[in-house]
Amino acid sequence: MSATPAPLAAQTLIRRLRGTLLPAVITPMDARGVVDLPALESYAEHIAAQRIGGVAVWAHTGRGLHLTEADRERVLRVWRAAVDAPVVAAVGVPRSVRPGTAREAVDATVEMAGHAADLGADAVMVYPLAALADQPDPTAAALDCHDRVARESGLPVIGFFLHGEAGGYPYPPRLVRELLARPAVAGLKLATLDRAMACQDAIRAAEGSGKLVLTGEDRMFGPSLMWGSDAALAGIAAARVGLTGAVLDTWTAGDHAGFVRASGRLDRFAEVSFRAPIEGYVRRMMWAAVWEGLIPESAAHDPYGPRLPLSERDALVRVLESLAHEKDLA
Repeated sequence: MSATPAPLAAQTLIRRLRGTLLPAVITPMDARGVVDLPALESYAEHIAAQRIGGVAVWAHTGRGLHLTEADRERVLRVWRAAVDAPVVAAVGVPRSVRPGTAREAVDATVEMAGHAADLGADAVMVYPLAALADQPDPTAAALDCHDRVARESGLPVIGFFLHGEAGGYPYPPRLVRELLARPAVAGLKLATLDRAMACQDAIRAAEGSGKLVLTGEDRMFGPSLMWGSDAALAGIAAARVGLTGAVLDTWTAGDHAGFVRASGRLDRFAEVSFRAPIEGYVRRMMWAAVWEGLIPESAAHDPYGPRLPLSERDALVRVLESLAHEKDLA
């Protein structure tokens, strides 16, 4: 566990991450669903060399809840060794756990957070727990969950407004406001997929909190910055980091013409990677990582997502090659 009190560590984390990009990284796996450790180490080395503010491990993009505890440990250790920047670990209820009650779901989340702390994570991002949505007061239950995670792990906490297709549920403005008022909470990640109004409402609720609003809006990345997000933690940055980083950098610099160009380029990539079936995006990001030379073909397997036609890969590669050609001509 962290030797620094979570509220103090949260303020430090806010200062370090504001205006930066954290890729939510993939987990290279073979056809059996086994983590390919050499591929992971090489991938981590490549991502660490990019202009990033940190990384997010165990997130939905990395299939964190599907991994065994031993594989989660291997993944976090590799990233902890690869980057000097903050490592944020997503925590929730592993798929191997079958909680019978909301309390058991929270217990499992707290246990996972403690494991992340022991392995050297700098913060934890709490998956929205579906079990809490059925409680008499879901907002109070969610706040209690985040409080326990921060208290028992000793780490700063990031909330996670995740769309329903990935197992999340809406965070109403009251929950956003009260969550960000917690001293140990560093911010909120938004991943509403295509729910512009929900995204905007959450950003408005966060105004004045002084906390991070991290966009994970892969299909609304540029707009979410214009609405008020001030950092990014995004699965679309698991490959082609520079495409995503250029949008954030130009917006932060006030280069509006550059922002429009960069946002348009990223949108073209998002259109072929974050599409129905949305759970296929992990495999599509792996395809992009293979194209970029970040991982080998043998490590580009996602056993937890849907099968996809090769025509989708062809479309993805065409966009990547077109974007690369345009950059070469610029």
